[in-house]
Amino acid sequence: MSSIQQDKAKAVSGNASGLRGMLLFVGFVLFVVGAAYLWFQTESAPNLAWMAWTRPTAIFFITILCLLLCMCLWEALSPGGGPRMGILRFETTRGDRLFLSLLGSAFIHLAWLGFVGPDLWKALGVSVVYALLVFSLV
Repeated sequence: MSSIQQDKAKAVSGNASGLRGMLLFVGFVLFVVGAAYLWFQTESAPNLAWMAWTRPTAIFFITILCLLLCMCLWEALSPGGGPRMGILRFETTRGDRLFLSLLGSAFIHLAWLGFVGPDLWKALGVSVVYALLVFSLV
């Protein structure tokens, strides 16, 4: 077997074990979320009424969890993410760009709440455009 074939075999076996570990992690997270959901349905669950857990709040946190899980799977399937130099003139990876887009979206929503009002659908549109710009230009 040539050295190139050996390198390919090592990469495939390493990628498979990384993917297996990531799938175990995703399974564990789903198990914990399911167990927490079932626990909160019982009478002995803590009273979380003070947190204002509304449907939009739940959708927000579930969306962030899904984004993080998708990024984990993407990293397992294609490690490294190809760091690149963008318009900000520092090297960023996929995770850096996700962080910048989430942070910027939070500030967009807070500014929208402060200056426009509680109707956040247009702020969501602005945030999606911002995230697309961050992932393509930064």
